[in-house]
Amino acid sequence: MSSSMSSYLEANARQRIHALLDAGSFEEFLPPSLRITSPHLAQLDTPASFDDGVIIGSGLLQGRKVLAAAQEGGFMGGAVGEVHGAKLVGLLKRAINERVDGVLLLLETGGVRLHEANAGLIAVSEVMRAVLDTRAANIPVIVLVGGANGCFGGMGIVACCANDILMSEEGRLAMSGPEVIETTHGVEEFDSRDRALVWRTTGGKHRYLLGDCSAVLPDDIAAFRQAAFETLLRYQEKSAELTLTDLEAEHILLSQRLQNFGQFSEPMDIWSKLGVAEPEVLPMLEAQVFMQRVAGSRAGEQS
Repeated sequence: MSSSMSSYLEANARQRIHALLDAGSFEEFLPPSLRITSPHLAQLDTPASFDDGVIIGSGLLQGRKVLAAAQEGGFMGGAVGEVHGAKLVGLLKRAINERVDGVLLLLETGGVRLHEANAGLIAVSEVMRAVLDTRAANIPVIVLVGGANGCFGGMGIVACCANDILMSEEGRLAMSGPEVIETTHGVEEFDSRDRALVWRTTGGKHRYLLGDCSAVLPDDIAAFRQAAFETLLRYQEKSAELTLTDLEAEHILLSQRLQNFGQFSEPMDIWSKLGVAEPEVLPMLEAQVFMQRVAGSRAGEQS
């Protein structure tokens, strides 16, 4: 992998998936040569992509067999339409049939493709169900978020249905994007032009401290590769299934979060409440230093 492709943020979807998996191991399903495109975009005279903005296939992750998908943020912001969603669902169903070691979802998306409206919404709901079916088959689903567009909308919910989310500081994760919040509730509620605020609120560091992601990684594909492998290994010792006990624990965590932090509008106040010393320095820390500094300060981990 050349130095120009070492950055997860700067790489495109195809570069990410090839660099993440063992060299030469990736086999793409439904490649662009088959020209499977969205019928809805054609009806609207909108440019299409021959892979509909998502690359899917099989490969090896340090010798473990996995299925993987990577959304292309450069095509409609990685938004999900009918074909795009069907490819993800088919991949997850194939994971169950083939009993692979895990599924990697490299998500970079604003959510549903507005051009396809209801078809996109249905597609996202089917992806959610497929993720949970995959977990019920004891196959872990690991989400990677580090692209420029972040992971928003319905796919943000999909990410939270997975076993683990790995993020870089540059990645962002939320239901509604900053521009959507500003448009619907006004700039006083959320100023989408305040980039520092956007990253403090939706970026990897804040998501880690709230317990929404498993790790904050450097902007480096090799770091994502190693973290994904280590996460996969953990599921050799524990079940990947989402149980009722897990759901009940999640509800307790969310209730505690609302009780403890509901009055705050500034993430740094939450970090301080979590016991982080000098929270104002966190945005400037490199990923490894950040992880060391906040050890034991995550929501739900305090005694």
